[in-house]
Amino acid sequence: MGVVNHTLSNIVLPAVPDPLGGWELFCKHVMGEEGANPSTSSFQPSAEGLTFSGSLDFFTYFNACSLGKWKQYAQVENIFLELELSSLDGVFQWVGRSSGDTETQPIESGVRLVALEVEMTKTGSYKLVIPMPATDKQVVGFTLEAHEPMNLARGAYRVTVDESKINPVVLSLCTTTFQKEEYIVPNIELVKQEILSCDDPIAQHFEMFVVDNGQTLDAAALESEHVHIVPNKNTGGAGGFARGMMESMASKRGITHVLLMDDDVSISSESIKRTFNLLSLVQDEYKDAFINGAMLALGEPNRQYEDVSYVRRSGGYHKVKSDLFVDRAEDIVTNEAISVEVPNAYGAWWFNCIPVKKIEESGLPLPLFIRCDDVDFGLRAKAKYMTMNGICVWHEGFGERFRASVDCYQYVRNYLISIAADDIASEKLFMARVDRDIRFNMRFMAYDTVELLLDAIEDYLKGPDFIKQPNGDVIMKEKGAKNEKMVDLSQMDVPGLEQVAEKYAKGDNVGSLANAFIKVWRTLPYDRHRLPKALLRKKRGNAVYTSSANFAWDSLLTDSIVAVDHHGSVANVRTIDHDRYAALMKRWKGLKKAYAEQGRQVREAYKQAQPELISWEFWENYLGVSLR
Repeated sequence: MGVVNHTLSNIVLPAVPDPLGGWELFCKHVMGEEGANPSTSSFQPSAEGLTFSGSLDFFTYFNACSLGKWKQYAQVENIFLELELSSLDGVFQWVGRSSGDTETQPIESGVRLVALEVEMTKTGSYKLVIPMPATDKQVVGFTLEAHEPMNLARGAYRVTVDESKINPVVLSLCTTTFQKEEYIVPNIELVKQEILSCDDPIAQHFEMFVVDNGQTLDAAALESEHVHIVPNKNTGGAGGFARGMMESMASKRGITHVLLMDDDVSISSESIKRTFNLLSLVQDEYKDAFINGAMLALGEPNRQYEDVSYVRRSGGYHKVKSDLFVDRAEDIVTNEAISVEVPNAYGAWWFNCIPVKKIEESGLPLPLFIRCDDVDFGLRAKAKYMTMNGICVWHEGFGERFRASVDCYQYVRNYLISIAADDIASEKLFMARVDRDIRFNMRFMAYDTVELLLDAIEDYLKGPDFIKQPNGDVIMKEKGAKNEKMVDLSQMDVPGLEQVAEKYAKGDNVGSLANAFIKVWRTLPYDRHRLPKALLRKKRGNAVYTSSANFAWDSLLTDSIVAVDHHGSVANVRTIDHDRYAALMKRWKGLKKAYAEQGRQVREAYKQAQPELISWEFWENYLGVSLR
């Protein structure tokens, strides 16, 4: 074996004029000083590359080099940049930035392109090889100044490495889908065109398993030698991803890593390539680490919503990083500077790459249908995580699609199961959170939500036999029927509702009230149901329709509330119902008594059942398949 050049990341050049997230995720105009070259650049994207004039800055989310992360994860040296250009009439400059820098800084003086190492390609263009200078900057990028229209056909950050140090990697992409053809079909075609047909090493070391829980995909039209459509029972995300893991592990390709990905995402092929390249070069300390892709919000595609999160002792989730706008240079650097190696970490399964070795050691997912399966698995595997700019998907924000049957019933039931099986948090503190949520939703007359929270406790107390049956789809249909019935605003005759909806759609739901006061308010024992009816105002208040309604001044002491969703597009009028309130509170009292009497026994039952529930044999029986 000898020394070879290995790609770290490719320069991403969208072929469309309006790429998802905007051009500032890929390259930016450079503002020049008065009297210098034109202060802005013009460019024209196409399948042949990016034709531009003026100056462009490639210190961006997709096209800067995450030097600090590469040194940490792979200890790379001798990094260089390859560019293929149509002209040499221009100037190249390295730029870099670290956390704490107030601006992106030149690393070296600009150099004329004709002075760089150049070779002609067969197509008549110029291939430049530009060594990266020694620097301690965490993120490094470059600028290109074209003195005449120039085409950038392609580019890549590469590294010189001994071939013996390249890890053997075979990557399996597993996505679980249920009647989401509008997403999954384009993603399959993208994989075929941009990964399996590319010239990068990943093309020869890649498989895709599409687990079709809805059994609606046209397998004959979509399958290829390395793309497999797997019809599956509707066993939710847990069942679909378990099937994908099993198909990957049973494959004769010698798959080393399984990349789990949601179906309702928009993806960049470079994110998958960058994952493969990182795995190929990762050093021993990180060989068993997971890679978690960031979630960029589809509704605001320059905003990074989350990459890695962790579980608090109280049972709550918390993001390691606050929201970042990855079209800003300072946020690109912040994204790489914040460590995601924190206690009790987990990565959501919208983009989560897991070594097969860790699946063999930790077992398959718990059969939770949806919610908490990724949390439980990450904590059970005691996963260490890697993240990097440009490894991501675009996904709809979870706060924008609240469903009590999922966000209350599934969350509470499954979280309690995970606590029992794997001790991921304090059961006592979590139950205190549930009690608070029930009380808080009662205040806002969210009776349907409270009923689903109580269903969660009741079904948890049924023990592990309840989740051993593959009937999660039936349960979800039954619980879904209990969700609050929201109506389009145009169908509601509520004076002033449009103004209320507009206020909530803008997020203006608490005015100037301090968050600290809201937290105190939520703990107070106020409940309008306990007040004399004469004290209640015959006026409608308003609240935001989420997992915990937000404080609103005009809802105080009213006998009805208009519940508006985050988008301000649908709503429901809730009216006080003392009889239903009394029935739900009586049921809660009975469940608390049952929990006090049976909780320890039930928890032990889940713990004893866990080895069976995550075993290969259980999942073959649960899914009705035989894969070995």
